[in-house]
Amino acid sequence: MRASLVGASIAGVFVLGVIALLNLGVGWFGTVTPRHAPSGAHFGPLAWLAEGVCQPIPQLLLQLVIIVLIARIFGSLFEKIHQPPVIGEMLAGIVLGPTVVGALFPAFSSFAFPKSSLGNLQMLSQVGIMLFMFVVGMELNLGMLKHKARAAILISQVSIAFPYFLGVALSLLLYKEYAPPKASFIAFALFLGISMSITAFPVLARIIKENGLSGSNLGTTAISCAAIDDVSAWCILAFIVALAKAHDSTGSLMTFGLSIAFLVLIFLVVKPALEQISNRAQILGEPPKKLIVICLLTLFTSALYTEAIGIHGIFGAFVAGVAMPKSNAIRTFLQERLEYFSTLILVPIFFVFTGLRTQVGLVTDLAAVGVLLLIIGAAVLGKFGGGMLAARYAGMSWRDSAAIGALMNTRGLIELIALNIGLDLGIISPKIFTMLVIMALVTTCGAGPVLSRLGYGRIDERAQAKAVPEGA
Repeated sequence: MRASLVGASIAGVFVLGVIALLNLGVGWFGTVTPRHAPSGAHFGPLAWLAEGVCQPIPQLLLQLVIIVLIARIFGSLFEKIHQPPVIGEMLAGIVLGPTVVGALFPAFSSFAFPKSSLGNLQMLSQVGIMLFMFVVGMELNLGMLKHKARAAILISQVSIAFPYFLGVALSLLLYKEYAPPKASFIAFALFLGISMSITAFPVLARIIKENGLSGSNLGTTAISCAAIDDVSAWCILAFIVALAKAHDSTGSLMTFGLSIAFLVLIFLVVKPALEQISNRAQILGEPPKKLIVICLLTLFTSALYTEAIGIHGIFGAFVAGVAMPKSNAIRTFLQERLEYFSTLILVPIFFVFTGLRTQVGLVTDLAAVGVLLLIIGAAVLGKFGGGMLAARYAGMSWRDSAAIGALMNTRGLIELIALNIGLDLGIISPKIFTMLVIMALVTTCGAGPVLSRLGYGRIDERAQAKAVPEGA
């Protein structure tokens, strides 16, 4: 563990050193470019290169190189210290934003991530998040919920209701000073409540797998709770988004009605049709290309529909994923081709875009730090405390109940998606956005250490190797 921390520190210093050299180079060669140079002036190849990179396509390609490289480095470092790689990727986004690189190396930051290029990054990141949520929807095993229905429903709903109540209570204290000018109190309060209530299903599933808990009573219960939690939270968030976008009650009712019609169409018409097409393809042994095209068209059409009726496109992508055929072969085929591309390339773009909007400098005064600690405390008390008490009431031991609480307290990428929606709609201010991003990082990082403390951590590979006889 100590060696991993030392290695991570050295690698972090190395990355910052490279960025510092690039910052110095941009300062020397990137300030005056040939296009704006006086007549007859002579410039070296670096100046010409800087001029070429400033064009839209090269600019985007440069950003992709930086984002994928830094995200991969940070993800690998956090994996070395037994944390989910997604936490390192989230932190990489903040490092590349104004908090670290923007403050220490402004020339490099303005050259690599100028404000004029953020629109392209945002659109690309949204496509990535839609693909990611589509995969998350496919990973939900609704049939598994039948075996854990009573405990899972109780724990998930308590772990939503309790933190939601604390978030709404916090809004009474924060609205006047921290809410955006045009945000209504109802939208602000409801959004703060849901931001406390989200559990990151993908991160939770990976933590369970990495700690060898897959298939155990604790693991299946936690995944079932997270699945119900995710569905419930996204439904509530969809309602909040519709409420914030609608200009009057008629608009809200229209969005609600069109949403119900969409769900009916997907699960009563589209899903059975996809099942029939899938079964026919398997019987005839046809190549899955046509089915894959149909599935992707379902994804993009669903996202288009929900975007058009006033709800974010990620809701349509998530529902489309849930509606995919039950065939494991089809789901695996889609996941293998979409998950790696979205998580390794497109999702890091979303992290960096979020990091560019996260200004930790806004939370440096004593009052803001106090509010941040209050938000983190309410989030932990609501999710960890609520989940633990509900699990204990459902008949689980205190040890298992504490592990359930720690797992339900992970927020990760799902939280960041919701926060960006709130910021885009003007429901929360950049200051509250930054506080909630920090809260998401802290609570997600806490799951691994708590599980290790409870005895559910990874098995030490060296100890395991000693326990296996030679030749076994």
